Amino acid sequence: MRGAYYGRRGKRETRTVSLPDGDFTCRLDLFDVERDRFPYRDGRFELVLASEIIEHMIYDPMHTLVESRRVLAEGGHLLVSTPNAASYAVLAKVLDGRTNPKIFPQYKRPDRGEPEIGHMHEYTAHELGLAIQAAGFEIERLFTTPMEEYNAHHALVKLLEANGYSTEDRGEQTWCLAVKRGALPVDRYPEFLYF
Repeated sequence: MRGAYYGRRGKRETRTVSLPDGDFTCRLDLFDVERDRFPYRDGRFELVLASEIIEHMIYDPMHTLVESRRVLAEGGHLLVSTPNAASYAVLAKVLDGRTNPKIFPQYKRPDRGEPEIGHMHEYTAHELGLAIQAAGFEIERLFTTPMEEYNAHHALVKLLEANGYSTEDRGEQTWCLAVKRGALPVDRYPEFLYF
């Protein structure tokens, strides 16, 4: 198992987290997942996790997906999680009209440490599926899950149904499990994501 984190390509770090049943230590390879070739050989991994990262990408999220495909073995899996831009919570914010509908719309104060890259593009479940398919993956499961703190917004189900809108994939968190299929084509710059 390897971890990756943003930093100067070629550097490595080790991080340890204390858990109730003991410490967990992971080696991290530093590189830019949007621009650098991942520092792993073709087909090295059986699973790539991209948890809460794709929405932060500034330049080229497809690079990350295509490189993930390259380092996966044939039949290997990619698991991506990201906030859902079409969730009930987002719809409630739009209808209220007072706050930005993104899940993470604020900047980090400069006096509180290094700035973080906020959410550059929040995906609907449909868009995430399109991006992952464009990278040459076959989707095994694509779904959303609710977050308890936003349960009050789920009352919008009736409003959507009454006006002919879909109520599917409206949870706040999107998950996609996909499998690498070498025979599938790759669309490096899908039109819905790049201009």
